[in-house]
Amino acid sequence: METLVCNGLSKTYGSVRALDHVDLKLEEGKIIGLLGPNGSGKTTLIKLASRLLVPSEGEVTICGLKPSPETKAMVSYLPDRNYLPDWMKTGELLEMYSDFYDDFDRSRAEEMLRSLNIDEQMPLKKMSKGTKEKVQLILTMSRHAKLYLLDEPIAGVDPAARDYILKTIISNYDETATVLISTHLIADVENVLDEAVFLKEGKVVLHQNTEELRETTGKSVDEYFREVFRC
Repeated sequence: METLVCNGLSKTYGSVRALDHVDLKLEEGKIIGLLGPNGSGKTTLIKLASRLLVPSEGEVTICGLKPSPETKAMVSYLPDRNYLPDWMKTGELLEMYSDFYDDFDRSRAEEMLRSLNIDEQMPLKKMSKGTKEKVQLILTMSRHAKLYLLDEPIAGVDPAARDYILKTIISNYDETATVLISTHLIADVENVLDEAVFLKEGKVVLHQNTEELRETTGKSVDEYFREVFRC
């Protein structure tokens, strides 16, 4: 089943075209890398799928439905910046997510917090940047969503934290769901990806199974990415 479908999807900001007639179909049960340099349209595409932006042209659908309150309940979105109130304690965030999302698995979240020795009574403002990002990821991945949209989930953390984040993503998504990871740090994520989507200047220039990509090019996904996007 196709989880995310884009047909002629475009988004402009004034005279700037951030996405340019994107056609894309992402199937369930896949972890997919949305790969491209800064300014290629990755965040715009994710925000359109999250219903935070409205297309200028074309459409995007989630499980066959246009973005709506119904699809919002199917999508678990991790932005590329801290978005939770600093004064809140982790335990209060669990309460909030339990109230907001029917599919939130509190026991899963508590288990991951314990594995990282994160105190539920500690407010976010007392945490390091990396710990805050782990908490946000735990909240995002503790939902039983159909589509996980992760915007630069490993950009601001150390290598050890990156390993934990990728392990968390692999271990905590339903096999009938789709995970879309936006990043420009290809080498760190390519081993977990089933497919890669290359975005360049708002256009899809490649969408391929990662094993097939390595076989046909004789290069890693990271090496091929560097070739495609060489300055």
